[in-house]
Amino acid sequence: MEEVVNMGIISIIPSLLAIVLSFVTRNTIVSLVVACISGTLLAGQGLLGFPTLLKESLGTTSFSWVMLLNTFIGIIVAYFQKTGAIQGFSQFVHDKKLSRKGVQLVSWVLGMFVYFSDSFSPLFVGSTMRSISDKAKISREKLSYIADSTSAPVSVLVPITGWAAYLASLAVGVGCIATTEDASALFIKAIPYNFYPIFAVILVGLIASGIVKDFGPMKKAEDRAMNEGKVLRDGAVPLIGKELTEMKAYEGIKPRVFLNFILPVLMIITIAITTYIKFNSAKTMEAFLFVIIFMNISMLIQGIPFKEIMDTTTNGVKGAIPAVMLLALAYSVNSLSTQMGTANYIVSLSESFISPALLPAIIFVIAAIMAFATGSSWGTFAICMPIALPLAFSFTNDTITPLVIASFAAVAGGGVFGDHCSPLSDTTVLSSTGAAADHIDHVKTQLPYSLVCGALAVVAYLIIGFVFC
Repeated sequence: MEEVVNMGIISIIPSLLAIVLSFVTRNTIVSLVVACISGTLLAGQGLLGFPTLLKESLGTTSFSWVMLLNTFIGIIVAYFQKTGAIQGFSQFVHDKKLSRKGVQLVSWVLGMFVYFSDSFSPLFVGSTMRSISDKAKISREKLSYIADSTSAPVSVLVPITGWAAYLASLAVGVGCIATTEDASALFIKAIPYNFYPIFAVILVGLIASGIVKDFGPMKKAEDRAMNEGKVLRDGAVPLIGKELTEMKAYEGIKPRVFLNFILPVLMIITIAITTYIKFNSAKTMEAFLFVIIFMNISMLIQGIPFKEIMDTTTNGVKGAIPAVMLLALAYSVNSLSTQMGTANYIVSLSESFISPALLPAIIFVIAAIMAFATGSSWGTFAICMPIALPLAFSFTNDTITPLVIASFAAVAGGGVFGDHCSPLSDTTVLSSTGAAADHIDHVKTQLPYSLVCGALAVVAYLIIGFVFC
């Protein structure tokens, strides 16, 4: 399918249709299929455009990476459960007699600890803390919110992640940013101006500690969990296969929490960080594959039969399928949005009223709308940064001022904000998967919290714009 530069207001229909139908029907898969077919028809591709769209969208390195990562994590989670590691870890935490507040704070800290990958973090936090939070009568909606809000919002604030390298690379060659060193320095300067992720991470801590009380749909979900003992609402459909949620440990195996849980996690983190330092790219996929091989050998030595290990591997893959299906269709809608020029249309709407004082706030809002409509923060960065930075530099005579720094941060924060709110986002999907939550329930309960942080960020950018610019 050929890319269309800008189809105007028609270009937003597929994304809008997917989001509205998801909330109305509570069936995200069907909603995305309808959005894809409608989009290909509007683009003049006919019914045959849908399989073509799937073929072109899914036959990419980007989708293959997230699909394999999700599958590998499904396998490792299955291994954790078959060896009794998660059950042992849950019992260890349970023996500490943590309160509901304590469990939520542990989940918050755990999410920030695994900062190097926004894809691994929500799956890891959700799958690790799920049984513990269930015992503490914490709703799955709350767990998925904590996992989601400590993934991308943390990754985009740390200067030694793929996010930092990617955002910095988009700034090279713009204005006075001549080298990667200059761009990295700009990223670091922009961290204090990256208001949305800062507010989002802080709010999780305040909510988890009870300093800020739950409100909106989340309060209803938490009341249900505490008073009725239902961590999921009646009729909810967890975004994970029963193969993972109902798997039992191998009979007779001794739970070895360090060998079968802590050590593999430390291996993943060590490999990811070491390869990032060495190659400027965290080899997360390779880390997971290495750990899968390690755990296969370890389980054989511990006495688990080879056939049982292979069955566990298969169940791990099966458990990941619901999320992979949703990701596949979300990627297709994102690709369709690119082809129809959704981002170009959104940018064109704001050209007439941009001024230096309003620039950071406007950039933030535009980036948020782009990311929400497409479900892609990185795609938003790629489109928005080459527009926002030159515009900021045009007001500063190619010198780095608070306006330039705030504009850079607004692109980063706005992309994360929109991505955080969108049911089409891969990190939102992975958070629902890790916590085994109903996907739309996760989106609905998280949205008010995200909007509060987004509103505070807009106010902060307006203050920066009018006071310092």
